[in-house]
Amino acid sequence: MPLEIVHGDITKMSVDAVVNAANTKLKMGGGVCGAIFSAAGAEKLQAECDSIGECKVGEAVITSAYDLPAKYIIHTVGPIWRGGDHNEAKLLRSCYLNSLSLAKKHDCKSIAFPLISSGIYGYPKDEAMEIAISAIEEFLRHHELEVYLVLYKG
Repeated sequence: MPLEIVHGDITKMSVDAVVNAANTKLKMGGGVCGAIFSAAGAEKLQAECDSIGECKVGEAVITSAYDLPAKYIIHTVGPIWRGGDHNEAKLLRSCYLNSLSLAKKHDCKSIAFPLISSGIYGYPKDEAMEIAISAIEEFLRHHELEVYLVLYKG
């Protein structure tokens, strides 16, 4: 199954790439971002992120995964929900497509995503899920990759 929706902890996924729901300054944050930084080794990961500098909304950058059971962390910045009339859907879709392209560029065979922008950025979960599934399925029509969408229980 090329796309699988699972419930659990993304920091425990044994995949080639784990996707971090990052902020534009690539600083350790809360939620998924904080959990990934903590599990990877915050000091080492922050040093590498600082050397990259920043990431624009909808784009993605890649770092080592350090202490995670993955090879890479792909950091992507989702849009903050502002009612849906500020290009949020297009930007969120770009997060998934740019992350998937970066994974393929680095010869990844598997990748795990959180539901980007659906936490503190306030994107409605149902809409975020539709965009995630649509973008991932579009990518998988042309590429072989094992993709997990990891949802937290709660």
